[in-house]
Amino acid sequence: MSAADDFCESFPAAFLAFHRRDGRRSELTNASRAVLQHLSLTGPIAIGEAARHLDRSQSVVSEIVSQLEGHGFLEREPDPANRRRTLVWLTEAGIARLRADADVLDRRRVAEAMEQLDEATRRGLVDGPDALIRASERNNE
Repeated sequence: MSAADDFCESFPAAFLAFHRRDGRRSELTNASRAVLQHLSLTGPIAIGEAARHLDRSQSVVSEIVSQLEGHGFLEREPDPANRRRTLVWLTEAGIARLRADADVLDRRRVAEAMEQLDEATRRGLVDGPDALIRASERNNE
C-alpha cells in the first residue's frame, strides 16, 4: 500500500474521531455570516460599501449590522478620514464567532489527543497537511 493509500484510509477515521458534534455549526444566518466574513477581509467599512459588495440594499445590510451589533459581534466607529461617516468593524467576539463558525473539528478533542503525543509527532501532524497542500498547489501550476 502506498503512502497516498495509507493517508486516504486514515483521513476519514481521523475526521470522524474529531468532527464537531455540537449540532448546527452556527446560529448565524447566511446573510450575517456574509457580512462578518466580508468585514474580516476588508477591514472597517461603511454600511453602503458593504451593501454594494454584497449586492443588498443598504437598509437590509444596516438591519443585519444592527443585529450583529446587538449580539456584540460588530461595533460602529467614526471614520478617521471623514468624521461624518461611520464605519463598522468586528469586535473580538465577532472574530471569535467567525472562527468558531468555520471550525469543522472539535478543538477541545483535538487538543486532548495532541497532549498524549510527543512533540515530534505533534509537529508532524501540524506541518504535514500544510506540506501536502503546498505539494498539490505545485502540481496544479
